[in-house]
Amino acid sequence: MKANAGTLTNFEVLDLLNSRGASNDTTRVIAPISTSEYKVYDYLMETPACTQTQEIITNFSDQCKYFKLAKAEILNIINIRPSSTVNLAPILEEPSERGIDKKAKEGILKLVEARGENEEEETEEGEQS
Repeated sequence: MKANAGTLTNFEVLDLLNSRGASNDTTRVIAPISTSEYKVYDYLMETPACTQTQEIITNFSDQCKYFKLAKAEILNIINIRPSSTVNLAPILEEPSERGIDKKAKEGILKLVEARGENEEEETEEGEQS
């Protein structure tokens, strides 16, 4: 990961904490991680980030370009994984002015839903190994 590479997804933050040993140190004494970093790790383990992969995020980002979403909107959708148009609405800035109608919102939600199914499949495959 590059220093000052820009905004990170929750998955990327979780991946960084894992690479520093957060997931391996159950005593929370050995790894060179601060208490606040462990709190962030614990929080992120309760979010969609814990089931995501870089491949899923990249594919999702590429598919979102069809809807002409801003990078910040894509990032928020990845992090929050909204499940309804009500949850999606606050993420999209001035959607009607950019041609994002109800049909487009439903399309975005279908992408989110499909991504969630892919994440669950990959998690199950990892558990079976």
